Amino acid sequence: MLSPVTIAKEIDARGSFCPGPLMELIRTVRSAAVGDVIAVLSSDPGSVKDIPAWVAKANHELVALEDVGGDAKRFIVRKTH
Repeated sequence: MLSPVTIAKEIDARGSFCPGPLMELIRTVRSAAVGDVIAVLSSDPGSVKDIPAWVAKANHELVALEDVGGDAKRFIVRKTH
């Protein structure tokens, strides 16, 4: 069983288009502490590819990718460094 994750900040970027949701995530990660978990809600279809690719490239952790209804997804990211 997975332990619950405490989300330090949630960004609601629904209705924002590429690169908006990713840029919001990057800005938030930069100001977060190592270990913080950030959630991003996005309805932009490009986020499904762009956010996980950036998280991997930046060596952070994609904790989860969830459907939240409609066309929106919730990306949960942990800052690792």
